Amino acid sequence: MRLVFAGTPAVAIPSLRLLIDSPRHEVVAVVTRPDRPAGRGRRVTRSPVATAAAEAGIPVLTPERPRDPEFLAQLAELAPDCAPVVAYGALLPKAALDIPRHGWVNLHFSLLPAYRGAAPVQRALLAGEDVTGASVFQIEEGLDSGPVYATLTERVRPRDTAGDLLDRLATAGAELLAATMDGIAEGVLEARPQPTDGVSLAPKLTVEEVRIDWSAPAIAVDRLARAATPAPGAWTTFRGDRVKLGPVRPDTLPEGTPSGLAPGEIAVVGRSAVVAGTGTTPVLLGEVRPQGRAAMTAADWARGVRPAAGESFA
Repeated sequence: MRLVFAGTPAVAIPSLRLLIDSPRHEVVAVVTRPDRPAGRGRRVTRSPVATAAAEAGIPVLTPERPRDPEFLAQLAELAPDCAPVVAYGALLPKAALDIPRHGWVNLHFSLLPAYRGAAPVQRALLAGEDVTGASVFQIEEGLDSGPVYATLTERVRPRDTAGDLLDRLATAGAELLAATMDGIAEGVLEARPQPTDGVSLAPKLTVEEVRIDWSAPAIAVDRLARAATPAPGAWTTFRGDRVKLGPVRPDTLPEGTPSGLAPGEIAVVGRSAVVAGTGTTPVLLGEVRPQGRAAMTAADWARGVRPAAGESFA
């Protein structure tokens, strides 16, 4: 089939590369989000998918809005049979959905109808799910509500961050998407409607949502820090300045950890361990990123700031 691939972040690259390498399909163009300022210097940067496509010699389309008449005309001229999608990042209008003969087929990183939306992996970790997965479905005008072609399941490991889990799903999901393209080409796959029960939403995590509530149980602090890693990053404040925290350990506390720490209260244990109190038991801190500075170990951070006895995160 002639394919127009749509995707933007690095998580879409395994699928793009697998389809480029497929002898059964031809990726005739890639659609991705326009160049955007990124990083501390706010330099205008191409999306990871745009870079990968250019390296493979594939034309790249970057419409500001998929409803733009110029883009719709370009898409019609390409005459794709199908448009596979992975994390494109923009809603597609009916005028675009109707152009490919087999429509637009999306790889979504949840077991639909659970976690429809932009942050399914982060929300699954935040909720403490033991199992998640990926679904390949036909895009329609609703939010991730179209009929499903295929699914896979993936166990959530105890120390998974959103980045860890998404990397595994991106790799396994690429195989699932490629197999779905083969099945559609052969006419042997039928998409089945999603169940009407079990629907949940997974909106993008906001900055306020990932502020650590130290009065919450240790398990909740742990889930939040892992769900927000690598982005947007769980955070708290210390001496009035914002501090981002990487994953914490609620289950491996060093010998000598003081009992009865108040929520957010910091204690340095021995020479290399830093713990903080929660609503239940303390958690062991891992990576710390002070505002405007590079990430460092909690031990290095504590050596620099020298927290006083009883001093706390807020």
